[in-house]
Amino acid sequence: MPRLQAKSFTKPDEVRDAPLAHIESVNLDEAHVGRCRFEPGWRWSEAFGPMLGTNSCPLRHLGYTMSGTLHVQMDDGRTLEVSTGDVFDIPPGHDKWVVGDDAWETIEWGGSGRAMTEALHEGRDRAFATVLFTDIVDSTSRLRDMGDAAWRDHLVRHDAQMRELLNVYRGREVKTTGDGFLAVFDSPTRAVRCAMAMVSSARQLGSSIRAAVHTGEVELAGDDVRGIAVHVAARVLRVVDPNEVVLTGTTADLIEGGGIRMEDAGIHELKGVAGARRLFRVMTSAG
Repeated sequence: MPRLQAKSFTKPDEVRDAPLAHIESVNLDEAHVGRCRFEPGWRWSEAFGPMLGTNSCPLRHLGYTMSGTLHVQMDDGRTLEVSTGDVFDIPPGHDKWVVGDDAWETIEWGGSGRAMTEALHEGRDRAFATVLFTDIVDSTSRLRDMGDAAWRDHLVRHDAQMRELLNVYRGREVKTTGDGFLAVFDSPTRAVRCAMAMVSSARQLGSSIRAAVHTGEVELAGDDVRGIAVHVAARVLRVVDPNEVVLTGTTADLIEGGGIRMEDAGIHELKGVAGARRLFRVMTSAG
């Protein structure tokens, strides 16, 4: 039997963040209400599809648009744009993405919000991401030549500049490796452009770095990431020369047409990775 009750989104029952998305939900016994914000550039098939293993959303969405515009494309080719003030009913079997420079904010009710929350909960430990590794070339020799104090000062400047670039290109720092970084991105193009900027910035600071980029599925473990994609990127870094950005073929295929010039870097056997991998070298201004 329904009971008299009220809840506020100032204290939601659940909060979930996903790539370019923020979802809050409250439960009123059988009823489930979600408040969602999707940032410009968000697309279901890119942000949630890899988590659920499909390019088509399998859920019905019933709700109200508070702000922004969403473009919906059904699997059968039908399209619809949902804008501020619209009440919508989107059947299962669709892709959708934010249109323009404003976030799409919506209230959803019924079973769709709960189903999406549960689906994301099932896939919360795995995600499709682009992994970036960097390190400073000959760091041990430079430490010996510069001395401890000067090397520490250099690392502080280097790390600050690298973090600034990660912020610009919307990468997430996972951890430092002593003289480099492990970071993940939800866009392979931004990951590669960030790596290029890092190489250029390091040269301006008077040092050389190398960078390796690979795209694949990663396992999320708290603030850390692991899995074969991370392992592959780490192994690629071992074959990169100073001032170079090297990509796996997977990443190269994904950024094709993005205006980034590449050249074939040959086929390499990566230690601990099954099968040979074709790698590509980015044509940077530094190179």
